[in-house]
Amino acid sequence: MSTIAINNPSAIHHDDHAHHQETFLTKYVFSQDHKMIAKQFLITGIIMGVIAMILSILFRIQLAYPDHSFPLLEVLLGRFAPEGRLDPNFYLSLVTIHGTIMVFFVLTAGLSGTFSNLLIPLQIGARDMASPFMNMLSYWLFFTASVIMLSTFFVESGPAGGGWTIYPPLSAVPKAMPGSGFGMTLWLISMILFIASSLMGGINYVSTILNMRTKGMDLWKMPLTIWSFLLTAMLGILSFPVLVAGVVLLIFDRSFGTSFYLSDIFIGGQALAHEGGSPILWQHLFWFLGHPEVYIVIMPAMGIASEVMSVNSRKPIFGYHAMVYSLIGITTLSFIVWGHHMFVTGMNPFLGGVFMITTLIIAVPSAVKTFNWLATLWRGNIRFTPAMLFAIGLVSFFISGGLTGIWLGNAALDINLHDTYFVVAHFHLVMGSAAIFGMIAGVYHWFPKMFGRLMNVKLGYLHFWLTFAAAYLVFFPMHFMGLDGVPRRYYAFTEFESMDKWLSVNVFITWSAILGAVAQIAFLFNFVYSIFFGEKSTENPWEANTLEWTTPVERIHGNWPGEIPTVYRWSYDYSKPGHDTDFIMQTTPHSQTMSSNLLHDFEGNEAAEKIQEKWNLEHNRIDSSEEVK
Repeated sequence: MSTIAINNPSAIHHDDHAHHQETFLTKYVFSQDHKMIAKQFLITGIIMGVIAMILSILFRIQLAYPDHSFPLLEVLLGRFAPEGRLDPNFYLSLVTIHGTIMVFFVLTAGLSGTFSNLLIPLQIGARDMASPFMNMLSYWLFFTASVIMLSTFFVESGPAGGGWTIYPPLSAVPKAMPGSGFGMTLWLISMILFIASSLMGGINYVSTILNMRTKGMDLWKMPLTIWSFLLTAMLGILSFPVLVAGVVLLIFDRSFGTSFYLSDIFIGGQALAHEGGSPILWQHLFWFLGHPEVYIVIMPAMGIASEVMSVNSRKPIFGYHAMVYSLIGITTLSFIVWGHHMFVTGMNPFLGGVFMITTLIIAVPSAVKTFNWLATLWRGNIRFTPAMLFAIGLVSFFISGGLTGIWLGNAALDINLHDTYFVVAHFHLVMGSAAIFGMIAGVYHWFPKMFGRLMNVKLGYLHFWLTFAAAYLVFFPMHFMGLDGVPRRYYAFTEFESMDKWLSVNVFITWSAILGAVAQIAFLFNFVYSIFFGEKSTENPWEANTLEWTTPVERIHGNWPGEIPTVYRWSYDYSKPGHDTDFIMQTTPHSQTMSSNLLHDFEGNEAAEKIQEKWNLEHNRIDSSEEVK
C-alpha cells in the first residue's frame, strides 16, 4: 500500500501559534485545537448521556409500578405526570428521546467526536486536523442540535413521540398525537443539524488521515484506532445523507401536503388528502442509514478496545492485518443488510432471504475480531487497569449480545421476535453496552492525554463492577420476556393477563437500572475531581508505544514543540525478546534495537534485512522468524 507522508505542512502555522496570545473564548469556547474540541465533544456527550439515563429511569419506574402514583413525578414533570403517573403520550416521548440521544448524541457524536478528534492528529503525527475551522464548526452544530433536541421538553405539545425510528404516520401527520406536533418538527431540525455536524467531522477525519500522516507512517503502521475512525467516517459520509433526504421528504409530508409516506389516513373518521405514499419507503431510507449507524457506533469502540487491550496485555495485537480486513469487511457489508429490520413489512421472501444471508455473513468479520481479542489476552502479562476492565467488558457484551443477533437475522425467527423485548435486549447489549464500555475505556486510558492527570483507580474499579453487573441484570432478563412475546414500548402490561406475570421481572430490571445509574455517580465524581485534583501524569503513564505518548503533558496547540517525530515501526511492538523493556516506541529506529529485530519488521526492505542478518551472524543470534522456517 502506498505511503502518503507529509511530514509537517503546518509547522510554520505552529510557530505562529506559539507566540499568539489566546483569550478565554479562543482557548476554551471557539477553540480550533483538536484536543480542546475533543474535550467539548466528551463533556457534551456525558451531559447528554446523563439526561438520557434519567429519562430511562423515569419510564422504567412506570413499567415497574404502572398502578402506583408518585406525587414527586407531578412536582418534577407537571402536566406530563398528572396525579403522579406518567401521561401515556409522554411515556412514548421519553422512550423516543432516550433512544435518539443515546444512539446519535452519545454513541455517535460523543464517541467518534471525542476520540477521532483527540487521537487522529496525535497518533498519525499531525499538528491538527486538515481544517481546524470546520472542526470547530462541527462541534457547534452538534451543540446546537443538542440544545434543540432538549428544547422539545419545553414546547406545549411535548417532545417527539413515535420511537427513535420516527416511523410514519405518527411522525408525518402533526395531528396524530401530541408527540407528532411541534416537538417532532424540532426533532427533525435537530437531526439535520446533527447530520451536518457529522458530515463535517467525517470529511475532516478522512482528509487528515489520508493526507497528513508524518514521515514513515504508512497505512500498515497506523494503530487500529485510526483504522476504525477512518472507516467509521467513510460509513457516515456515505449513509447519513440518505437520512437527510428521508427527513426532507418527511418535512414535505408534514408541512406541504405531499404524500411520500402517507396514503389512506383517517383521523377521527375523516379521511386526509393523502394518496399513493408508503411508510415502507421511510423504513428503507431510515434503515439504509440505521444499520450502518450500528457500526458507526461500535467500530470506534472496537478500535479503542483493541488499543487498550494490547497496551495492557503487553502483547502485540493478535492478527493485526486480519483485524484491519475485518473492519473493512464490516464497513462494506453493513450497506447490504438493512432489510433485516423489515422482515415483517411484507417483503418478498426471496429478497428477505438475500438480506438474511448478508446479515449472517457479517457475523464472520465480527467473529474474527472477537477471536483476535481473546488471543491477544491469552497468556498476556495483563494489567487490570479500569480501562482494561472496560475493554474486556466490551468483548463480553459483544459476544453475548452478538449471539442473539444470529437469531434476529433469521427471518423465520425474527417474525416472532420482532418488536419484542428480545430486540431491546439484543441491541442494548451488542451496541449500547458494548459501545458505552468502549467509550469509557477510552476515557480512562486517554484521560492523562486530555487533562494531564490520572483518574482514581479504586473509583474506576467500583464504577466497572457495578456498571457491568447492572447492565447484565437489566438486559439479560429481557431476552426471556421477548421469547414470551412481551412487546416493547408498551405503557403498561397489567392489562394483559399473559404479560402480567412479568411485572415482578420489570421491578427487578428497574432497580437494576437504578443501581447502574448510581454507579455513574462514581464515574462523574472521579472524572470531575480528577480534572482538577487527580495525580499528575507523566508523559507516558501506560508505557505505550504510539505517537500520542511522545507529546508533552502540557497542552500545546500544535502537539509537538519541535519537529514531528518520524515513525519507523508499527504500533504494537510489545514484549519483544532481546529488548531491555517490554515496549518499543514507534519513533525508535530499528538500528537502535538490533538485538530484538525480526526480519519481518522490515516489511520486505532487502537492504535492512541484510544488515540485520549480518548482525545476527556476528552475534550468534537466531531470528525467531528464521527458526519457524
